[in-house]
Amino acid sequence: MYKKQMSFQKLVCYLALAAGLIVFIYSLGIMTDLYDCLYSTMLDPSDLTYTTVPGSIVYYNMQGFNRTFLVTGVWLILAACLLFITQTSNRRRYYIGNYVVIAIFVISMLAVAIWSHFQIQYYRAQWLNVDFEALMRHATLFKQKYTESTFWFDIHYLVFGFGVIEAGLLVFNTVWKVKLMKGEKALIQGGRS
Repeated sequence: MYKKQMSFQKLVCYLALAAGLIVFIYSLGIMTDLYDCLYSTMLDPSDLTYTTVPGSIVYYNMQGFNRTFLVTGVWLILAACLLFITQTSNRRRYYIGNYVVIAIFVISMLAVAIWSHFQIQYYRAQWLNVDFEALMRHATLFKQKYTESTFWFDIHYLVFGFGVIEAGLLVFNTVWKVKLMKGEKALIQGGRS
């Protein structure tokens, strides 16, 4: 039973690293369509009301969120790396440091997922308020990219769905590990008596 659990805990730690990397990559890509479509519509960055497309200010409104989102992606990668630094991926017996690092990753992933969901939904609504007819005219006139797609907003369900499932697997692994450690301790004490 220990072999299966050890293999599972290694897999779960690698998946945690993958989840952090996916969030980081997503934070780099979320502004892609907005930049391609809306950046050139803002004719004077010092006066954001001077635009050829009403609603295009969403591109500038998202800048602060995107910077923070990028930092949270880096943080999740570092939190996942802590799992390997504390040898959570291959330690037969967990110590307090392992539990602390697992809690840090799980809480971080859940907090980022919840915070990001509400922020992304807020900016998705702003994106849908863009005057797409004016955007199409602008794109045709200046040979710019045109899209009405909400792909980069909607994919967050997949990205954070994976992250939340990964956090759940990490908790499941910890519970499994604690049960096995208790069973092993009882066997050792039974053998001594």
